[in-house]
Amino acid sequence: MSRLRLSVSHWGTFRAEVVDGELRRIEPFEHDPDPSDLIRVWPEMLTSPLRVSAPLFRAGWLEGDGGAGRGEDHFVRVGWDEALDRTAGELARVRRDHGDAAIFGGSYGWSSAGRIHHARSLIRRFLYAFGGSTDQVMNYSYGAAQAFIPRVLGTTAAIGSHLTSAESIGEHCDIFLAFGGLPARTWAVQSGGASAHVHGRFLSQLSGLRLVNISPSKADLDGVEAEWLPIRPNTDTALILALTREVIRAGRHDRAFLDRYTEGFAPFAAYLAGESDGTEKTADWAAPICGIPAGTIRALALSLPGRRVMLSANWALQRARHGEQPFWALAALAAVLGQIGLPGGGFGFGYGSSNAQGNPRYGTPLHGLPIGANPARSVIPVARVADMLLDPGGSYRFMGRTHTYPDIRLIYWAGGNPFHHHQDLNRLRAAFRRPETVIVHECHWTATARHADIVLPATTTLERNDIGGSSREPYLLAMEKLVEPQGEARNDFDIFADLAERLGDRARFTGGRDEMGWIRHAYGRAVQEMAERGVTLPDFERFWERGYAEIPAPPETYVMFSDYRADPEAHRLNTPSGRIELFQKDLISETEGRQPGHPAWLDPEEWLGAPLAQRYPLHLLTPQPARKLHGQMEGSGYVAEGKRDGLEPIRISERAARDRGIVEGDILRIFNDRGACHAWAQVDPALHDDVVMLATGSAYDPDGREDRGSNPNVLTRDIGSSELGQGCAAQSCLVEVARLDQPLRPVRSHRPPRIVTPGDMGQE
Repeated sequence: MSRLRLSVSHWGTFRAEVVDGELRRIEPFEHDPDPSDLIRVWPEMLTSPLRVSAPLFRAGWLEGDGGAGRGEDHFVRVGWDEALDRTAGELARVRRDHGDAAIFGGSYGWSSAGRIHHARSLIRRFLYAFGGSTDQVMNYSYGAAQAFIPRVLGTTAAIGSHLTSAESIGEHCDIFLAFGGLPARTWAVQSGGASAHVHGRFLSQLSGLRLVNISPSKADLDGVEAEWLPIRPNTDTALILALTREVIRAGRHDRAFLDRYTEGFAPFAAYLAGESDGTEKTADWAAPICGIPAGTIRALALSLPGRRVMLSANWALQRARHGEQPFWALAALAAVLGQIGLPGGGFGFGYGSSNAQGNPRYGTPLHGLPIGANPARSVIPVARVADMLLDPGGSYRFMGRTHTYPDIRLIYWAGGNPFHHHQDLNRLRAAFRRPETVIVHECHWTATARHADIVLPATTTLERNDIGGSSREPYLLAMEKLVEPQGEARNDFDIFADLAERLGDRARFTGGRDEMGWIRHAYGRAVQEMAERGVTLPDFERFWERGYAEIPAPPETYVMFSDYRADPEAHRLNTPSGRIELFQKDLISETEGRQPGHPAWLDPEEWLGAPLAQRYPLHLLTPQPARKLHGQMEGSGYVAEGKRDGLEPIRISERAARDRGIVEGDILRIFNDRGACHAWAQVDPALHDDVVMLATGSAYDPDGREDRGSNPNVLTRDIGSSELGQGCAAQSCLVEVARLDQPLRPVRSHRPPRIVTPGDMGQE
């Protein structure tokens, strides 16, 4: 019997049987206690009709249509030499005529679990080696917090990389408040490769605690006994501020902790007391905002002092207008309770937002190709790509400074699908028609590939060798090539190496190493790092044959900010005061008074308390899908099992369904002023009355401003969280729904576009 070889995806590590070059069977990794069913898709997606099989040029681009046909056009099949020559020529032309910053190097980190073939690293390394490009910073997952939280905590570690361990919580915590819940669907995935799914283990460690799920959906914390507070979306900050004020009103705040470890408590407390704006932030104030009774808020607040409390916030909370505020407010509440740095207490941002949050700090060493500095020194926040393309030369505010959008003439995208991640996709579509040329590397026919002029077929992780894993998980993973590439697909590494040769210096990109050379180099660095920690890893041949190397857990149980609590002078935070900042005067001047200098309730503009709710009375939330990672695996049979008529389910409350004459299984049209999409009704008795939930991930398939399928990002607003973080604000979205009593237009996204040969062009 043939050896089952190991490979890795973001949704699970697995072993595969290959017979005569064909992937026959997938088995979960033997050390995964709760493997995800998502690994089932690999045999189908590997040979999917949606694979990009050859280099292609868009017909309208060849004819000089200026981008007007992007997203609607057919493609012309060409050879690799012609495709590479033309790609290199376009890069050289734009640099010569418009400068390095006129090239936008787009990518997003979920394209490859492997580190050597990590597309985001490779495209940056390539573009930076030949003059640079405009780059992206931050991310869609927690971009607002990523930009803002370091200024008040001095680190991004609290956003998921170094959270207090589940073991510490299980042993010491009394009350766990889960803002946004701990949804099971997001535990299935982990950037870099999920090797040991731990959702069940994490919940078992919470068993016996008082667990409170503060979310519009009861299902956001299933599998363990929990109280449910069905909160209005986008109002968590108001609730947190009221909890904080009620603790202070009762004289139960930890004055000693606040004096020693925080800066600016007095002006923050004055705001809570209403001294700065005339409104005291009590439970009675918060109740009509967040929809939770004042008595419930007050009782919860008074139950916290004197107990060990962990305050958790899902990343989704900050994907909203003023998304910086709930995270800042939660850290402030933890400080008022004096819980920061205590075993099992304090706060953490991201428990449940991906697998392995709360794991021991394994620190699994992972290395890809070094990127180097960007000579162009041009960058935008990742969620502002449409603004940049539509407003070249326009100004915007970010992290306290004014910046100017570059004039982009060429988009080069490798890895990721902005037509999944971005908001207001009809607007993004218009933006993507502005540049002169769009170049994309892709495995499958995503909406991004359909909006490109040059499409270069890329391999999947199963068609190349690599090394993967996550710093929060206990295995360094060998990713052995399982099958030969489908069609004419090539590795991103090889594509960039061939382009570098055409631009005059192949070695500047490759560094003199091939694929296996870089894999051996990366493993050698890991061996050296672990040796410095007193751990001996097997030699490379043993590692590659076995498929993994195990990283031991550290002996100590990790507690975030424990060093700072033990000695705040020796472990000063990287903030202006060296302490936790509850007030920053500079913030007021930086924003010309638009943002207060402390955590605050700021109207999200598009929420259930807004005037717009009279026209669009339902708040749409767009969580991650349960049957795929973002938009990956779309078009597979596994994903189709969860659909009806090619459409995803939209969860709707019993009351909202009854008021609209909707019953389970009805086909619905979901709409607002930005667009519309379709889904089938899944009536949910455990959902906030005025909330609907439609998962992201469906392929964008536009018919005018209406999506033929179930892509909710035709509805979401393309606006930054604020001028501070400029993260996406997808969760601030109002809609209406109605039964669709007319025939559906056929969904086109599950078949490839029309492809012709150059000889066919003259016959049309």
